[in-house]
Amino acid sequence: MSKRDELITKYAADIKDKIGQTPDMDLLTKVTIGCGPAIYNADAATVSGTDPKELDTVKQNFLIKKLGLADGPKLDEAIASVIDKYGKSNRNKYRAVVYYLLTQHFGKEAAYN
Repeated sequence: MSKRDELITKYAADIKDKIGQTPDMDLLTKVTIGCGPAIYNADAATVSGTDPKELDTVKQNFLIKKLGLADGPKLDEAIASVIDKYGKSNRNKYRAVVYYLLTQHFGKEAAYN
């Protein structure tokens, strides 16, 4: 099993255990691949739910650039909702899982086809 496959398995377990959803493995795999080498860097692999700069990066680089969404309060609300769903007290919010949840939230699965 490759390192990426191991990480995808870990992310799927997080979605199942911490969020209570059955992950769409095809979409999760595509989102993880889309994160690129960031998933292998301990700092870049996670999202700080309390760092405004980090949350702005998620909004600018993922929601606006990758998913093509227009900037507005709905983006901030969606990020807050996903962070809340993932668990504010959970220190390790994996970037791939946050991006996966945001992709589903906005119904933008087609961005990965």
